[in-house]
Amino acid sequence: MSATDSPTDSPAKSRTMRVGLSVYGTTYSMGLNRSADRPRITARGLMDQALGLGLTGVELPATMLEGGDIEELRKYATENSLFITVDTGGYDPAALAKVFELAAEVGSPTVRTVVGGAKIGGDRRPLAGRWQPFLAEVGEKLTAAAREAERVGVTLAVENHQDLASEELLWLCESIGSPHFGINLDTGNPLGTAEEPVDYFRRVAPYVKNVHLKDYWTYLSEEGYRLVRCPIGHGITDFPTLLDILDAESPGVTMAIELGALEARHIRVLAADFWPDYPARSSAQLAEALRVVYANARGGGDWRTPFERGESVEEIVAYEQRQLIQSVAYVRALQTAIPTSNGSTS
Repeated sequence: MSATDSPTDSPAKSRTMRVGLSVYGTTYSMGLNRSADRPRITARGLMDQALGLGLTGVELPATMLEGGDIEELRKYATENSLFITVDTGGYDPAALAKVFELAAEVGSPTVRTVVGGAKIGGDRRPLAGRWQPFLAEVGEKLTAAAREAERVGVTLAVENHQDLASEELLWLCESIGSPHFGINLDTGNPLGTAEEPVDYFRRVAPYVKNVHLKDYWTYLSEEGYRLVRCPIGHGITDFPTLLDILDAESPGVTMAIELGALEARHIRVLAADFWPDYPARSSAQLAEALRVVYANARGGGDWRTPFERGESVEEIVAYEQRQLIQSVAYVRALQTAIPTSNGSTS
């Protein structure tokens, strides 16, 4: 079954999925993009939108909690059976500790962060020759942050934000060795570090603490390929297989619908200077990743999103909302598509 097929064509047993809504996939609609000139959504507003879509949680930035009535938000989430995941960025333990406190106050079990270092698109050239010292610093500081997360009673999850490769995320998890530290799996991002998605999912699954449900279309370029946002279930991500893997390794993990950015991600794997700071990869590993890219590559035409084409705020908002509604519909279909041992649905 391809990613664009419906997970099932007949009634099926239900799959338990804890799926919420992230603010980052619809930044124009939520007033988070400065050029949108729209009212900025609040934490309570995000909860209401998630409930209206039939979702069971929210994922929101820590800045959305600062200065607000956290106890009231916690009460509202509890009354409506909503989980909360808190987003932040960076790896400084002192800064993260403040976010942990906010998360604990609002009843969030998980804080997601990103470490950066590379440009989006897996491009490490800004840190050419300095990647390993950077990674060592990240590891040292996240070790201290994990101790603080354990003290507060929350879990820190580091995302594969098209910066850290799976080898590096696994090294962090194994060297830190804390049940309060793990991975925020963004399902669209393995190809951002030139890794075959399903193999990636299997490798990191034991350490996954939170999931971003994301999908991409692929477009070939002279230097590699572009990842362009699309509705969940319409692109390269094999969600039924992903969910089987997570059911076995990280059952009940929280997830959030997070459509891709409004700017395409250019993965320049054919550039001569792209690879020196990456973990050693075999030609077979790269071939597997490129096989997924080429098998799903879309034909010619304009790959740009409405944002990149300079269309109006109203057109960009409509584009975001169409993709969100399509994504929610696909997730609902996944919840009633349980694979059997022979690969069919029951």
